[in-house]
Amino acid sequence: MSRIIASISVVILLFVIAVLFFELGYIRFNYPDKSEYPVSGIDISHHQDVIDWSLLTREDISFAIIKATEGGDHKDTKFEQNWKKAGEIGLVRGAYHYFTFCKPGQEQALNFIQSVPVEKNSLPPAIDLEFSGNCQARPSKEEVLQELKIFSELVKQRYGKTPVIYATNESYNTFLAGENLSYPVWIRDIYAEPKLSDGAKWDFWQFTHRGRLHGIDGFVDLNVFNGTKDEFESFVSSGEK
Repeated sequence: MSRIIASISVVILLFVIAVLFFELGYIRFNYPDKSEYPVSGIDISHHQDVIDWSLLTREDISFAIIKATEGGDHKDTKFEQNWKKAGEIGLVRGAYHYFTFCKPGQEQALNFIQSVPVEKNSLPPAIDLEFSGNCQARPSKEEVLQELKIFSELVKQRYGKTPVIYATNESYNTFLAGENLSYPVWIRDIYAEPKLSDGAKWDFWQFTHRGRLHGIDGFVDLNVFNGTKDEFESFVSSGEK
């Protein structure tokens, strides 16, 4: 009996250690195959605080999607610095906006446009559409899609590319699934390779929010592009593969 108890205790201990290492970002169960997803990158904001960009060059990443704005007037305090430094080490840059349910799309688009420079060789603007951290308002699906359309049209007119929409599975299923929209999709799934509920294709996959890289203290979001290096270059230049 004591041996059985000891064996069960060891199994429980190993399980607890595995969970702990997963939570600390040292192991990931859904690490993308590099041969299948050769283009990887990060998304960052002021939460990463000080980044040692010279150390970051050790990592095999090709792009950085940088938080620029949120809502109608908030501007990320690290955007200008992160944008400049990412360019200096040769990363393809993109900017994202956290979309709030409490402000009109036009007001949010103007905030983004005032903050993000127009540069030819950058990723399309990205719209972060999720419930986490959002305001308490819960507009209808139709209302959200209308405000997204207004935001998208203004931003596309400014930057010449259709915005990418970042979504969790929850926000995708609530607002986007089955709508046959023209937005490229950036999906978050920290447990498995994404399979969108409506069978649509995705373009970027955020596979962990607890990644660790040289030059960044603490956690960082890690992503891959769904395509080849040539397709990524095409996407950067035109917003399409």
